[in-house]
Amino acid sequence: MSRSRSQASEHKYLTVRAYLADLVASELSVGDAVPSERSLTEKFGVSRMTVRQAVDALVTEGVLERAQGRGTFVAPPRADFEMRLTTFGEEARRRGMEPGTEVLEVGTVPAPASVAESLGRATGDPMHHVVRLRTADGSPMSVEEAWIPVDLAPELLDDGVPESLYGALRERGLAPTWGEDTITASDATVQEQKLLGLRASRAVMRTVRRTFAGDSPLMYSRSSYRGDRYSVFVPLREARPTLVPRSTTADDAAADGGAVTDDAPTDQLAPVPVPARATEGNDR
Repeated sequence: MSRSRSQASEHKYLTVRAYLADLVASELSVGDAVPSERSLTEKFGVSRMTVRQAVDALVTEGVLERAQGRGTFVAPPRADFEMRLTTFGEEARRRGMEPGTEVLEVGTVPAPASVAESLGRATGDPMHHVVRLRTADGSPMSVEEAWIPVDLAPELLDDGVPESLYGALRERGLAPTWGEDTITASDATVQEQKLLGLRASRAVMRTVRRTFAGDSPLMYSRSSYRGDRYSVFVPLREARPTLVPRSTTADDAAADGGAVTDDAPTDQLAPVPVPARATEGNDR
């Protein structure tokens, strides 16, 4: 195919895509069917392959969704995943949705090595372990798995899993104050596809989080969010050193190769440049 023909084909694809996007934004509602491939080929004088390319792009972006044997419809809007220490319920209600939770697993387990290291504990230390499916307006949104050291809140799960783990920890004087998120994207596992009701799109956004109360690690969690229902919103600011509570004496000892002891004075704080981290984020 010549360069001019290739550019013409791309232009036609973008024209069909823009038409459908405008239709969704101005005329159609969630759940409405979009025009058929046949009607779009006739309207724009293009091939079905070009129409399908435009529709595929909007399906990938979460604007449209396909229903096997029924057609293509306007998808529910994406939820903006803003990095904040708020509860899942608060975030859902802020968007006018009703939150829900299905507990998939709950119990006390020995800490796996990766969890223990992240929480500053020994491998095998007892951990509260909770796996939940989070929903909004009845639609599955994410699968969340959390570990909390038992000795921090021994009776945390005695009456069942609380609606908000963060809220329950706050009630016990362990208010989460900041956290670190690592965000990646990948294909969902077979189990995640089933739990999240994924069909055409199998992409999920994954977060691994350490939550802190002051300087103390409080919770380690892993979450998988539907790629077709979530987008990430991250406020940006000018790069600058981040102030974190850190003992000057401890820093000096570490720099000199000496051991850092628990009884090092903590009344001296020094600015320490650290990697960008999420100081706010959705609750576990």
